[in-house]
Amino acid sequence: MPAHRSGPSRRRPLVAAATALLATGALLLTHPGAASASDTPADTDPPVGAPAGLDPPADALTDAPADPEPPAGTPADADPPTSTPVRGSAHMGMGVVEHDGVGGLPRSDRVAQTEGVDVSSHQGNVDWAALWNSGVKWSYNKATEGNYYKNPYFTQQYNGAYSVGMIRGAYHFGTPNDSSGANQANYFVDGGGGWSRDGRTLPGVLDIEWNPYGAQCYGKTQAQMVAWIRDFLTTYKSRTGRDAVIYTATSWWKTCTGDYAGFGDTNPLWIARYDTTVGELPAGWEFQTIWQYTSTGPIVGDHDRFNGAPDRVVALANG
Repeated sequence: MPAHRSGPSRRRPLVAAATALLATGALLLTHPGAASASDTPADTDPPVGAPAGLDPPADALTDAPADPEPPAGTPADADPPTSTPVRGSAHMGMGVVEHDGVGGLPRSDRVAQTEGVDVSSHQGNVDWAALWNSGVKWSYNKATEGNYYKNPYFTQQYNGAYSVGMIRGAYHFGTPNDSSGANQANYFVDGGGGWSRDGRTLPGVLDIEWNPYGAQCYGKTQAQMVAWIRDFLTTYKSRTGRDAVIYTATSWWKTCTGDYAGFGDTNPLWIARYDTTVGELPAGWEFQTIWQYTSTGPIVGDHDRFNGAPDRVVALANG
């Protein structure tokens, strides 16, 4: 006859199972990953106190329109970079090191040159007194980009340079794939890029160089790029009475305009080259008016030489 087992021994499996269920429930309540997707906190509002009437800083600008696809068969256009910067963050010379490299610093030249700087939101509030005391006598400050971005530090930079005695001006980073040249010239003038004959205000600059957000020629053929630049320059002159300065690099100009020579007689050249000499200039210009020679200079990084003594800087300001 089989042995008869007592009641308590039969209840042991039931007790063990209940204990396991209780332990599982505790883990679900305490483990961080147990919450459902609906429990994830929503994005917080931006911090209070941003200046009224200005776009957010470059690192906060995320809602700008995306670049359109370049047309098929566009010549000499490179693929976009693998890591795309935030729209609005472009600044003078950001493609120079990648595309043209860096050489030595220029020697002291026997020809009179005047030291200057260019700044954007990357520099934030600039110590203009320190720059003035170091020998910097003029500056250009980024005002706008495309038709969607205004530098939130522009007022401090533009007025700060003026207050210490510098001659100053504004520049626009052109993005030809976003809107017409006329549209962006108007956006620039309305956003701080105007001009007045006061001896302290330089004519505006069109910064036209490698596209940091996509294909280097912005999806334009060489003829389309020349037409876009002309549209910008014509509109800027009609609004201000001045011919804008063109900032570019020779290698980009050759690739994206076909080394077009038609602007050399009217628009001063600002050449970007980080080396001991300016090197070859784009077609149409026999000399540069300004040379951006480094992105690692004292205080602000981007340093430039005006091709002439300080009185020639005043002459450009007066037109």
